[in-house]
Amino acid sequence: MKRIAVFCIPAHGHTNPMLPVAAELVKRGNEVRFYSFNEFEDKIKATGASFVSCDSFLPELTEQEEEGLKNVSTTEMTIQDIRITLSMDSFLDGEFNTFRPDVIYTDSVCFWGKLNALKHNVPMVVSTSTFAFNQMSSQYMKNSSKELADMIFGLPKISKELKTLEPYGYHIKNALSLIQSDNNTDSVVYTSKRFQPFSESFSDRYAFVGPSVFSSALPNKTKERPLVYISMGTVINDRPDFYAKCINALKNENVDVIISCGNSMNIDKLGTLPENIQVFPYVNQLDVLSRADAFITHCGMNSVSESLYMATPLVLYPQTSEQKAVAKRVTDIKAGVLLSDDSVDGIRACVNEILNNPEYSKAAKACSEDFRSCPGATGAAEFIESAPHPSSGVDPLKELNKKNGKIQILYWSIVTALILLFGFLISWKFVWIVGVLGGTLSYPITKFIQNRKYRSLLKK
Repeated sequence: MKRIAVFCIPAHGHTNPMLPVAAELVKRGNEVRFYSFNEFEDKIKATGASFVSCDSFLPELTEQEEEGLKNVSTTEMTIQDIRITLSMDSFLDGEFNTFRPDVIYTDSVCFWGKLNALKHNVPMVVSTSTFAFNQMSSQYMKNSSKELADMIFGLPKISKELKTLEPYGYHIKNALSLIQSDNNTDSVVYTSKRFQPFSESFSDRYAFVGPSVFSSALPNKTKERPLVYISMGTVINDRPDFYAKCINALKNENVDVIISCGNSMNIDKLGTLPENIQVFPYVNQLDVLSRADAFITHCGMNSVSESLYMATPLVLYPQTSEQKAVAKRVTDIKAGVLLSDDSVDGIRACVNEILNNPEYSKAAKACSEDFRSCPGATGAAEFIESAPHPSSGVDPLKELNKKNGKIQILYWSIVTALILLFGFLISWKFVWIVGVLGGTLSYPITKFIQNRKYRSLLKK
């Protein structure tokens, strides 16, 4: 039996996949203490784990900070994580000295869990609720100009906040080192190696366990007419405008529709509902998806994983860069279609495309079989119990970075030579044009070469 401390941020999408794993750890005879927040208390206690409330350590937020969190600002979330770490420092020092955990199982963006594992020298297993992101898989992330601006202008603020951690024994290079996946940390990822982008670039310290769910149900699509399920997740789900368009798009179609809109929206805003459409604050999503034939989703990792686990193809309506990465992977395996036109006609066309083309359901079924072949919560629990894990010493990224360094040197040597040639043979006055062009082309060219080198490494 081991003493296992579990840490997570106050977010459903990060907490939910950890719950079946916590239940399995308890079932296997471990003493599990789950540090979380009051809204998750009942769910956590249902796993058999001890619940420790952390609500008193949440800082008071200004209106601007609250708005930043609602808009999923990376800067604001990072700053708040740092402040929560500081406010919990004394409390967690006491917990680590009395409970003395053998292993820490912590969410990938839960700074207080990760930093205290390092501070108290306790083996750590990271829970990765999205894809694992490194320099290769991050190619799937396409940040909007707003998200890029938030990250760039937020760096000085984050650096200032990080310095406040030093006197308390938390030593970090930068925020990226706290968030980005690396090949030296034991990590659980709730997807399959097949679905994870660039899965071969991760070391053997990653356990790709498949979706972590409380369900043994199998997909059952037998019914009189198709069922369309619609949900925008648990964070940005107050979308009466979008739900109204979905209702107008599907009210005259030969389908049944279930909409899950969350507690933050007043259902009365949608008016009188057509006979074929039902709206609820919450539903048993896995149960609905086991029967659904199409799922209109915001593309949160949990929602997409549960949909594919139940062999349900998707209409993809991502709102953030992370969700866009998930959507891209779904389109890669041809299990969904992107909703690029969110008008009434656009929604209707996408739903009909999914329902009328059997290739989407065929791809979703193949992914379901792949997910169900993974070890799931049982595999995750075994991985956590046996941490820390030895490494085979094979680090694909390390090898790739060596080659990338040589590529960068060669590339800029060529650019420098071209600048000199341009200056001597044509004009020094306009030589800056070659420099700007070289800088602009640097990323796409080196990315192309890096991907080729990656593929050649795989062949070896």
